[in-house]
Amino acid sequence: MFKSFLNILIERTWYSKNLICFLLLPLSWIYIFFFRLGSIYYNIFKTNIIYRKTYAPTIVVGNIVVGGTGKTPLVIWLARYYKKKGYSPGIITRGYKGLYSEHPRHIGLDCINTFLITPDTDPELAGDEAVLIANNTNCPVLVAINRQVAAKRIVEEYRCNLVISDDGLQHHSLARNIEIAVIDGQRRLGNGYCIPAGPLREPKNRLDSVDLVVSKYSAKECEYKMDYIYNELVSLSNPKDKMPITNLETKKIHAVAGIANPHHFFSFLRSQSYELLIHKYPDHYKFNHARDIEFNDDLPVIMTEKDAVKCKRHLGFGRQLEHVSKKYWYLPISVKLPESFSSNLNQLLEKNYNE
Repeated sequence: MFKSFLNILIERTWYSKNLICFLLLPLSWIYIFFFRLGSIYYNIFKTNIIYRKTYAPTIVVGNIVVGGTGKTPLVIWLARYYKKKGYSPGIITRGYKGLYSEHPRHIGLDCINTFLITPDTDPELAGDEAVLIANNTNCPVLVAINRQVAAKRIVEEYRCNLVISDDGLQHHSLARNIEIAVIDGQRRLGNGYCIPAGPLREPKNRLDSVDLVVSKYSAKECEYKMDYIYNELVSLSNPKDKMPITNLETKKIHAVAGIANPHHFFSFLRSQSYELLIHKYPDHYKFNHARDIEFNDDLPVIMTEKDAVKCKRHLGFGRQLEHVSKKYWYLPISVKLPESFSSNLNQLLEKNYNE
């Protein structure tokens, strides 16, 4: 209850200009001071840092806003796109909310450890996004606290000739050739202030220095619009079992989401003429209990793919869901980008290969 109230308070504070955000502005200025101090350190001393080099052309996909903006779907798109063009991409990520990176000392790890992620990796260890990427790309995916270490290993051990970093725009020790910032075209930059007065990780003029800005749902001039495409429903217990969203036998369904901004997920389901019983959980929710997705009726349960990688792997869920394979489904998404984005990105990449 308290966490829910706190999330609502933060949302209202960060996405409007109000008394609370003005009172917090001095703390934001302190945050900016130390953030820029760290940037200056890396800019001055980077030539003396042993890991400060690219081992292959490196694309960093990140954002300057706290919360989800669509980075992971874009990373998946990039990996698939460049595989089709003959590259051997490798993906590095911190594995947000996974034990490998969030609590490494609890399992005897340190900052130089890296872990290869497969579709069968437990998302509690690697984080839901890392497993989702592995599920959708068939590329080497490495989780590591130090992304520069991961970049070196993914090139040397897995023979990748293109590195894609899921997040890492603020990870200064990671050398990069191309920076792509992703923003939510509707929520934009909130009230425009940095943490804690607003949602920004960096001052908004940081967008002027990145190579490409991708905007989800809608885009302004000099931005590239990224559209979400909702695909067929996939059975949670049998991924080979798929069907169109319109084929559910009832118009009343349970909608489950543990993502940062589930509004569009719910809106899409409503646009298909369904009445929703909404079950909204915090972003990266772990789904530790069967009751999180079990309800006392026979209505279909529809969830996001990011939540599905956790729900289907928890102890006990699999056996229960096998008997009700027509009840639990997830809704995969893919993204569509304009040809101008691909063209400009290819030019940037070719330039880095030729240098």
